[in-house]
Amino acid sequence: MCKKLGQVTKGSNHQCKANPTFGSKPKQTSDRCRLKYRYVFIATLVSLIVVACTQNQTSLFSVNNSPTESKVLKIWWDKGFTLEEDEALQQLVSNWEKQSSNKVKLSFYSTDELSQKVERELRTGDLPDLIALFKSEKSLAARLAWEGKLADVSDVIEPVKVLYPEAVLQTVNFYNKVEQKRSYYALPIHQATIHVYYWRDLLEKVGRSDDIPKDWDGFWNFWKQAQNDLRAKEKLDIYGLGLPLSVAAGDTYQAFEQILEAYDVQILDAKGQLRVDDPQVRQGIVKILNWYAQSYRQGYLPPEALQWLNPDNNRSLLNRKVLMTTNDTLSIATAVRQDLDIYNKKLGILELPNKPNGKPMRYLITVQQVILFADSKNQTMAKDFLSHLLQSAIIGNYLKVAGGRHSPVLTPVWKDPFWTNPKDFHVSTATKTLTEGRTRLFYTFQNPAYSVVLKENVWGKALKRVLVDGRSSEQAADEAIERIKQIFAEWQ
Repeated sequence: MCKKLGQVTKGSNHQCKANPTFGSKPKQTSDRCRLKYRYVFIATLVSLIVVACTQNQTSLFSVNNSPTESKVLKIWWDKGFTLEEDEALQQLVSNWEKQSSNKVKLSFYSTDELSQKVERELRTGDLPDLIALFKSEKSLAARLAWEGKLADVSDVIEPVKVLYPEAVLQTVNFYNKVEQKRSYYALPIHQATIHVYYWRDLLEKVGRSDDIPKDWDGFWNFWKQAQNDLRAKEKLDIYGLGLPLSVAAGDTYQAFEQILEAYDVQILDAKGQLRVDDPQVRQGIVKILNWYAQSYRQGYLPPEALQWLNPDNNRSLLNRKVLMTTNDTLSIATAVRQDLDIYNKKLGILELPNKPNGKPMRYLITVQQVILFADSKNQTMAKDFLSHLLQSAIIGNYLKVAGGRHSPVLTPVWKDPFWTNPKDFHVSTATKTLTEGRTRLFYTFQNPAYSVVLKENVWGKALKRVLVDGRSSEQAADEAIERIKQIFAEWQ
């Protein structure tokens, strides 16, 4: 049919002219010409329809199969505690977009919201390419690497491997049971450790200086006495100790794990095997639960701490509901950085006291990481972005502009005087703690099963059993130990 239509179209220009030499009658010639024109019109219309259909099919194919959507790099990032922190990351991403001609969809979520969203989307499969979840190194990354859900990022780390301390690299060296290999399945970008934040000006109101005891019992009793003074002399409704107690807050297990370290309670041995059947370990857990319970029942810990989410200890301190609190980043300090009077004069920062046995404290470090999913369609693009992020000048500038909430992990970045400036005692104190070699890793890096212990916040649940449900510390310790043993058995 297409051939015949083409033939008609081809000959129509000549055959539609009256030619008296052929002896044809004018009317017959005219009728025949009109008929030919009709054929030409039909043929043209059919051709247009064919072309249109072909183009439409091509368009539909492009929509359904083009990489347009997948070419957008999707990133979920833990929302900062200040606008400057988020803006610093947005600028970094924007610069990379211009440099690489790639597009990024960057979404911020609070720590609690992001934790819940990730767990939910792990079931539905609607995940981004990259996630920066700043508690992921303890409760998520090791588990996902074990399950084979994370991409190997060794090719990103290798060019800068010599710039990382060995301990930092250990935090991303996970075992993948699917591929039966150990490799780098996350990217360390910054670190932090626990410090004590307090109100210097409130201590001054009751005649107390910054000469705070460094022995364990003296340190904690100092804040209790300061609460008594502030309530009696200044009529302030304030609590001396702002320790998180809730199941919902990761800060609860952060503090509890640090206190386990203070009491030298070793849950795992050097090979990552459980020691919870050791009577001394059990007794240590009981002692710590009693330590919390005594302060709570004496009225030195706020009852609201049993419901706190991750930001709430920060808010309680900044709103002067508590005199001191612990925190594992400089988020409290960076929140008031623009107010120099508060930052430099009123807000104080301290290292933790010595252990109960008198030895110097050893600090648990949190190494914040970015993870890339194995199912990502944009792994090449994602790794290019990560390589850009890991340039010392790039990540160093980002951390500075963000106010120093997190500290560097790449050794060249420490050379910037920003991190050691004695006039900024918040940042310089964190630098001192992290660079003096008195640190250790969380147990998740010895055994990934421990990530589930933290994810379930076993220590927060044990505190609830004692402080809310009225169980004895011995009962709560036994329940926690039993659950930890179950988790490890299930993991195996």
